[in-house]
Amino acid sequence: MLRKSLAAALVALMPVASFAAGACSGYGPQTPRDISLKDGANTQLFTLAPDASQMNLCNIHTHTNAEHKGPDFSVSAGSGENGGWQCNETPELTAAALEDPFDGHGPLGGVAPGDTIEVHWVYSSCDVEPGEGLGACMSESCANPQLRVESQVFLVVNDPYALDFRTFDFHGKEVGGFYQPDALPTDTGTPVVFAGSTTGPKYTEQQCSPLQVTWSVRPACAKVDIRSLHAWAEENRFNEHHSHGVRQIVTNPELLAPIN
Repeated sequence: MLRKSLAAALVALMPVASFAAGACSGYGPQTPRDISLKDGANTQLFTLAPDASQMNLCNIHTHTNAEHKGPDFSVSAGSGENGGWQCNETPELTAAALEDPFDGHGPLGGVAPGDTIEVHWVYSSCDVEPGEGLGACMSESCANPQLRVESQVFLVVNDPYALDFRTFDFHGKEVGGFYQPDALPTDTGTPVVFAGSTTGPKYTEQQCSPLQVTWSVRPACAKVDIRSLHAWAEENRFNEHHSHGVRQIVTNPELLAPIN
């Protein structure tokens, strides 16, 4: 509860701006975005966070449908918090891959074969342990951390030969004194790295996030087995039992950082 309170207090100190007639004013670069487009005109750039290997993993969570748009996830799923983007291969899935062994009642609420999910591994510069929500990424002595998110978009399938999501979980691993997941996805392209913000459905181009986040988004989808996702939901230390909604992509250049 303490960590949740710290997170709430931090956001309260940096209120969300809302301008019905236009975009947020005075905020740093926002996320999500189309990672294929490199341009951006936001002038409030900040120093990018260190490599994930030099930071502490503090949280893992999922969003149903991709928040970012990318070369391999560019099929529109509509607007609103249940919109976002789907993997391009979605229409090609077989009936077997789409069969739901949980009949829509798996432990990771709202996720079924055929869905696209975007997974966020959140890292903090604070000396913290992985835990629940954004509050796990800060502490009383470190209330304004550098944040990094490693992101991977998955196509959920009913296939035991697809990736097992539990191989990307946290099981107490430390490397060089930093908490790390067991692994991060590979073979999905060179991550696109850029300056941005936190995401989630409460933010829009009119209601901006005040937090500064370094993003590392892989450009290709990977297939993940539905059983492994639900098994993770039953055992994860992050208290994640449902997949979150999405923030629609930001297109206003004034709210985007340039990508080098």
